[in-house]
Amino acid sequence: MMKIPFCQVAGLFLIGTGCLPTFSLQAQQSATVKRFYISTKGSDQNSGTATRPFATADAALRAAEKYNKNKTISGIEIIFKGGIYYLDKPIQLSAELSGKPKRPLKIKSEGKQVILSGGRPLELSWEQGEKNIWKAKVPVGISFQSLYVGKTKLVRARYPNYDATILPFQGYAADALSPERVSTWQNPIGGIVHALHAGRWGGFHYRITGKDGATKVTLEGGEQNNRPSKMHETYRFVENILEELDTFQEWYLDKQTATLYYMPEKGVNPNQLNFVAPQLENIINISGSVSDPVRNIEVSGLHFTHTAPTFIKTAEPLLRSDWTIYRQGAIKIEGAENCVLHDNEFMELGGNAIFVSNYNRDVKIRSNLINQIGAGAINFVGDPEAVRSAAFRYEKFVPLSQMDTARGPKNNNYPMDCEASDNLIHHIGLIEKQVAGVQVSMAESLRILNNTIYNVPRAGINVGDGTWGGHEIAYNDVFNTVLETSDHGAFNSWGRDRFWHPNRKEMDELAAAHPNLILLDAVKTTKIHDNRFRCDHGWDIDLDDGSSNYEIYNNLCLSGGLKLREGFYRKVYNNVMINNGFHPHVWFQHSHDIFRDNIVMQAHQDIQVKYWGEEVDDNLYSRAEDLQKDQAKGVEKHGRVIVLNFIDPVHGDFRLKDWNGQGFKNFDMLHFGVVSKKLKAVAAEPEIPHLIQSGTKEQGQIWDWKGGRFKSIESLGEQSAAGLPSIAGAVLIQLDENSTLYKSGLRVGDVLLDYQGEKIVNLMALQQAVKKHVHADQPALIIFRNQQQLELKLQL
Repeated sequence: MMKIPFCQVAGLFLIGTGCLPTFSLQAQQSATVKRFYISTKGSDQNSGTATRPFATADAALRAAEKYNKNKTISGIEIIFKGGIYYLDKPIQLSAELSGKPKRPLKIKSEGKQVILSGGRPLELSWEQGEKNIWKAKVPVGISFQSLYVGKTKLVRARYPNYDATILPFQGYAADALSPERVSTWQNPIGGIVHALHAGRWGGFHYRITGKDGATKVTLEGGEQNNRPSKMHETYRFVENILEELDTFQEWYLDKQTATLYYMPEKGVNPNQLNFVAPQLENIINISGSVSDPVRNIEVSGLHFTHTAPTFIKTAEPLLRSDWTIYRQGAIKIEGAENCVLHDNEFMELGGNAIFVSNYNRDVKIRSNLINQIGAGAINFVGDPEAVRSAAFRYEKFVPLSQMDTARGPKNNNYPMDCEASDNLIHHIGLIEKQVAGVQVSMAESLRILNNTIYNVPRAGINVGDGTWGGHEIAYNDVFNTVLETSDHGAFNSWGRDRFWHPNRKEMDELAAAHPNLILLDAVKTTKIHDNRFRCDHGWDIDLDDGSSNYEIYNNLCLSGGLKLREGFYRKVYNNVMINNGFHPHVWFQHSHDIFRDNIVMQAHQDIQVKYWGEEVDDNLYSRAEDLQKDQAKGVEKHGRVIVLNFIDPVHGDFRLKDWNGQGFKNFDMLHFGVVSKKLKAVAAEPEIPHLIQSGTKEQGQIWDWKGGRFKSIESLGEQSAAGLPSIAGAVLIQLDENSTLYKSGLRVGDVLLDYQGEKIVNLMALQQAVKKHVHADQPALIIFRNQQQLELKLQL
């Protein structure tokens, strides 16, 4: 991976070979364009000219609003002169400031770098204490969750200590909340516990509210995941504990005494350093409404930094996806039309970079650099009130008798016809783990084009539900994904819409009896084409839990292959899957799914598939044995084995050389990701894998017992299909309905986790447990079914 050069200006990281990236003004416009200038050396008593600039955006906006009613003025520009601006409140852009269709209100830089900071510089007088820990008084009433000195983000006192090489969390420890450790904390109130979900489906954050005795803490929070679980037993850490301040660059704020503690590097006097404490969650707020939208505003050439972390506030559920969200960002846009954010930089932010909330039309987010972000990069999220028969938890379902069966949305309070294109996004989710480079929920007809996204804890691009489809996701380069979580993809989607039920038996009956329900929410087809995806910890393309109405073609999948689970009307063709293949999971009868004319390098990795859709055929294989395996399943009647004579596989060109065959067509594999020169110059590219011709691993051992057939859970695909938190257990793959197992309540697909108190990690463990407890009359079982544990007793 190429390295991104940095230099230091005003204590911040900046991109480029020199210290000042320039954002040139356009050619001189008509004399009727009114310009107002802002300078760090200006005054709000000035007139706002280039020689007598304002000091604040507020003053410039007030002046702009007055001129905005002047019909002789064809356009207004608010221009920041170079420098760093520490804001004490967000810049508010309302409908009264709307520009004209061909003359938008422009907010931009003069050409030198402009930094808009949500932080507050701290003037501190430090005194050295014991163990090289210095302390200083901060202004009474000030509070902060992150702290910077110069270009460096400091580490809030934590256990275990920060290590950039360790994932997740840059360090984790199973004993983070052990009685032995808690007993050493005198007053941990205000401490934070960060942990992954038990299934590694995102993360949780808890605030310590006190101690219960000497060795246990009390907690509140944990609302950051819409699929609740216990916190992960191992992947956790604690911060903001005074007793854990034990290494260089750590700090702790005692709010009760307004005292800041800090351990600098040896020999460094913190009185000679400049400290900045992030205070604002939001820097620019573009805020209108459905009836009175903000129109025609353009924000460009600005650098946004130092917003406050917002992880504790992430609690609003997004329908039945795994997410909760907090509707905030360094730039928040709500109720806007024809607004553009382009050529900006978003770096060192505590929460989201950009949040496009509820009603928005023709909002474009283009050519921005977004990195070092605590939460997500670009979020498009509509209003749940626009969703018919909305449900908000995985296990919830609106009964058919109560269901609104009208098609599409109830109102127009959601993003539509908006665009995220040519953005370079990397190193996000530094605090929150259920995030994406581009997140879509309750939106319609978005364009997600030519973005480069990498180094993310979960998906690069995520579509959280089927409402209301019509998106085009194309020409993106997405890699180094799912780095800290599990059971996900470089592209991920869910489709737990009105028709979808978490109980498979009920779902089958509903889909068979009421096929008209299937596309009530996924009204328009979403197209995923001409992307390059790589996920080494999941699937390159993961359409999960009912994702429906997709057309997927011309994608290069470099590692994880493509998964389709429990949906309808998916047409997948002309994709190349390197060292992997097709993963159909838990398909419905009459799904109308099509998978054809793709290049695969493994046999299909089907799990719980009885019905093979409308067409699974005409795919190209690298090995005859893989094709034979699939033909034995009743598919791929016209599948072919070819020699994979790629043009230049070492450099990622997997087009077939001299290919004139029918079906599969070569497509461009050399132009993925960002297109602007300044971003291409600093964007990394994925590692191109070496070709592996070994095929799939052989299926594991099968054990027939008491009328049932069992095997170990052996793969991520089997774990995902069962909804298990880890790759463990023995799954029941076949069952005689006259058997004692069936009569005791077991069903095909059940995963045995415990037998008479013995933990079942694999098939051998089950065999050993049965042998050990052979004389038990009614052995107790713990099984996993429909995303939950159940207890049964076998009537042997």
